[in-house]
Amino acid sequence: MSFIRSYAPRATFRQLGHSPLDNDALRALAPSIFAEDKHESRSERYAYIPTSAVLDGMREQGFVPVFAKQGKSRIEGKAEYTKHMIRFRRVDETQKLPQLGGLYPEVAIINSHDGTSAYKVIGGVLRLRCLNGLLVSDRELSSVTVHHKGDVAGQVIEGSFRVLEDSRRALDVAEAWSGITLDHDEQQIMAEAAHLIRFGDSEGNIATPIKPETMLRPRRREDFGQDLWTIGNVIQENAIRGGLTGRGRDANNRPRKTTSREVKGIDADVKINRALWLLNERMAELKG
Repeated sequence: MSFIRSYAPRATFRQLGHSPLDNDALRALAPSIFAEDKHESRSERYAYIPTSAVLDGMREQGFVPVFAKQGKSRIEGKAEYTKHMIRFRRVDETQKLPQLGGLYPEVAIINSHDGTSAYKVIGGVLRLRCLNGLLVSDRELSSVTVHHKGDVAGQVIEGSFRVLEDSRRALDVAEAWSGITLDHDEQQIMAEAAHLIRFGDSEGNIATPIKPETMLRPRRREDFGQDLWTIGNVIQENAIRGGLTGRGRDANNRPRKTTSREVKGIDADVKINRALWLLNERMAELKG
């Protein structure tokens, strides 16, 4: 199945995750996937293994790309080689949980052609209700790192099958979390921890006027719930999608409205997703 030819990533964001993407759509979302060589900063010892070749191999094995994005670079000419992520789903994948918003197990592959990343294969789940792509924590679910040498495509594909099994097991975890009810104080604890994860600096300081309780605001009627799975998804979507507002004062003490931005950086996306997944795990353990 082919995706639309004329592609505007921001305008059609909510369509991502529903349909397989063809190369034109992927090139519009993340052109660095199709870099024809390594960046000039790499030495001769750096083996250039194009993501496009891995993409072809994944398709041959029944994995279809459903989402892609790439990072930015302030260095002129480096944007075409920068870090990128592709999320895949098995074309024959039927295991999903409609009652939890339509969950599908997925595999995310991260790479770059400028030496900033080896190939990483990470398990995840996609929630069709809001198209949240959650990346799962390393603690119980595996990820695979493949360096730029040897049979990279073969190793990535092998790792993808292994990680996909972990993603399928994550559906059982999600179903269990849907049966755990959180009271008001527990929800506030989740919000405060997520607020620090999203807005805290390396020292744990938070400067934004956006309040922790805004992390708990659902964006759709179906997400009004008191269970851990629903609360965790609301928090994750608010953290990643942005759009949260708060009122503070600027340097001249004048009232100023602040709105959080969408998390576009791949490293930040992975870090926040995994931290929030771990937060959910810890809350589930405390609830017994």
